Amino acid sequence: MLLKNKKVTSLLRCPRSNGLLALADNETTLVVCEDPARQYKIINGFPIMIDFAASVFKASQVSTRREGSAVTRKQYSGLSRLLKRIVAPNKRSTSKNVATLRSLLKRTLGETKRILVVGGGSIGQGMAPLYSDPDLEIVAFDVYGSEHVQFVADAHQIPLADASFDCVIVQAVLEHVLDPHRVVSEIHRVLKIGGLVYSETPFLQHVHEGPYDFTRFTDSGHRYLFRAFELIKSGSSGSAGTQLLWSLDYFFRSVFRSRFAGKVAKVLFFWVRLFDRAIPPSYSIDAASGNFFLGRKHAGHKMEPSEIIGYYQGAQ
Repeated sequence: MLLKNKKVTSLLRCPRSNGLLALADNETTLVVCEDPARQYKIINGFPIMIDFAASVFKASQVSTRREGSAVTRKQYSGLSRLLKRIVAPNKRSTSKNVATLRSLLKRTLGETKRILVVGGGSIGQGMAPLYSDPDLEIVAFDVYGSEHVQFVADAHQIPLADASFDCVIVQAVLEHVLDPHRVVSEIHRVLKIGGLVYSETPFLQHVHEGPYDFTRFTDSGHRYLFRAFELIKSGSSGSAGTQLLWSLDYFFRSVFRSRFAGKVAKVLFFWVRLFDRAIPPSYSIDAASGNFFLGRKHAGHKMEPSEIIGYYQGAQ
């Protein structure tokens, strides 16, 4: 369940220095205790925790409403929502991984576990069970405000204390950050020893969210990105059929100069993704739409460069 906004405000730290914050008398500003001249506004109930001097975003681009954000994510309803479910249903791998994640988090009985969702402006595919679980406290942020986040922030500077979370989820986000290595370092910092991280990133997907799409990872590249974490499980998230559906969408939208044409093609050829079930994991790795990583933070753990070659899980 989402933690109450007031509780989350007490967890926040200065994104630049990680210093403690205090609520100003006007209750519309958070002041950095060590440097009162540095302040962060609270707009419509959302603390804006971005150091704009170090971000790709400008203050004028950040909104406390989804529709006013520089990054736009379309909302689906009615028939469009039904079609969306047909062409892009929840991935089986994600559902299984979320079940594994919940099981790992609940091994310590009697303790409420706190999860940080990076880029949580909307509830990600397959993540709903985490939000409905009363034993899990969800803290979420994005670069815009929504009913699913408690503050606005840039993942390059997570404004939270060291070792303050039991789990971090970063689903379909790392392709949209300028420096994914720094973001993963921040994730490592805010996790407790023994804390879990779950990531999904695209591999052969096409550009989405326009100028805010920067990076792709192979399965091996994704693993090495999380080299400071012990591996629990990794693999493809959407195989060659899902990837082909993306290609058909972008092929038809390119030929006809129309996003609508691409969506029509996706509806007509939705069945190609069903072949994902017949593709062995090793072949899936080499032609994946995306990849996932589930890992654990251990003190002093680090994957050495020489180990990454032996990690390869593909069919070549």
